[in-house]
Amino acid sequence: MSWTRRTSAVLAVCLLVPTAVAGCDDGAAREPGGGQSSPAGRLLDDTDEAGRPYREVRDEEAPEVGIEVQPDTSGAGWDVRLTLRGFRFSPAGTAPEASPGRGVARLFLDGRPVAQLRGPEHRLAAGLVPRGTHQVTARLYADDGSVWAVDGEPVESTADLTASGSEPAPR
Repeated sequence: MSWTRRTSAVLAVCLLVPTAVAGCDDGAAREPGGGQSSPAGRLLDDTDEAGRPYREVRDEEAPEVGIEVQPDTSGAGWDVRLTLRGFRFSPAGTAPEASPGRGVARLFLDGRPVAQLRGPEHRLAAGLVPRGTHQVTARLYADDGSVWAVDGEPVESTADLTASGSEPAPR
């Protein structure tokens, strides 16, 4: 094999597997705000309210989430259903590494975290939702805890929920 062929082979490996081969990775893809992208996006300096960094992906590669909230059949809570495109839930115990289109969803009620989901359905207990109109948001996270984002905005969906039951008695 000539020197030219060996160089071409090494360059091809570095292009196909940029972070798996020693000497090919310059570390920029793992640093917040780094200029290099990986298949799992690029970490931004922006963070969510809990300090988790946004992981920017191109619009055409981004996962999508939709949310629907309905009273459950017993009237004792709310059924939350997510519809997903380009996203798969990771099972418990998954390594804390970002993989394209994988992770968990976090559910927020009026901006407060209420659940981490590893599947598309969840039941909100009626006791969590006081009388009035509220916003329920589902936001997608990678397995490393970063927030999937497009154009600097988190990949999320919000639905309104109106609870009309009686107000809890004061204590």
